[in-house]
Amino acid sequence: MIQDAAIIGNGPAGLSAALYLLRAGFSVTVIGQDNGALEKAGYIENYFGLDSPKTGHQLVEAGKAQVLRLGGKLLRDQVVGITWDRDFLVDTAGGRLAARAILLTTGTSRKMVPIRQLDRLEGRGVSYCAVCDAFFFRGKPVALLGDGEYALHELKELLPITGPVTVCTNGLAPSVEFPPEVTVRREPIRRLVGDDRLQAVEFSDGSILETEALFVALGTAKGSDLARKLGIRLEDNRIVVNEQMATPLPGVFAAGDCTGGIYQISIAVGEGARAALSAIRFLRENQMEESLCASPD
Repeated sequence: MIQDAAIIGNGPAGLSAALYLLRAGFSVTVIGQDNGALEKAGYIENYFGLDSPKTGHQLVEAGKAQVLRLGGKLLRDQVVGITWDRDFLVDTAGGRLAARAILLTTGTSRKMVPIRQLDRLEGRGVSYCAVCDAFFFRGKPVALLGDGEYALHELKELLPITGPVTVCTNGLAPSVEFPPEVTVRREPIRRLVGDDRLQAVEFSDGSILETEALFVALGTAKGSDLARKLGIRLEDNRIVVNEQMATPLPGVFAAGDCTGGIYQISIAVGEGARAALSAIRFLRENQMEESLCASPD
């Protein structure tokens, strides 16, 4: 069954957005693997309405309970991709969900991959989106950096288009089973080789893997990764939105840390509310158009 809204991320921005959409009468599924950065927060006092300090865990669990009480759905899963086919199709590690609107509230990654030259070669052979860039490496050997479900999803995008793909796990044990025709290199990566363009990956043992491209799919897909797949503009890895938290792509909204700004719970909650109000307007306008189209002349 199609949902009115799929919210990717169950932190304060996503849960706040869900409450507004549910109270407006729309069906909502919130998808998230964990409680994000808030889970690690100690006791919180600088937030309105708390009669005593609460841990980040207590606060986010209370928000989840509100969403469930209002009839929303919580899906504990990993989102690996989003496409559009009349409606938005959200691919997860466990299946697929269709929705009329998307809200990206995934927070932001504060962990950088310590691989020399990675940042400098972005856009010069280093890519973060297989759907976007696989075409440019048709029939050429490429590498994929990752070890889990997200990497497996990106691999499936690469295999029909590029030449042979080598999966590099950067010292980690794969958490999924990659196809047998794919070579998996588990050695830690020392650096990337290349001046104007990526030429090779050098491993810690000194061995070299010559490659035309390196597609990065470490961990789980971040909001910026999902935005790239939808063709949404980024600035410094932040999702660009207007004052209504809307992206240039109709039906896609973003809120919270993934849009940059001040990383505070109160800001994320407010932006989640604003994104939800914009999504509500979008959904109601679409309902009106569908109703007019269905009416007899």
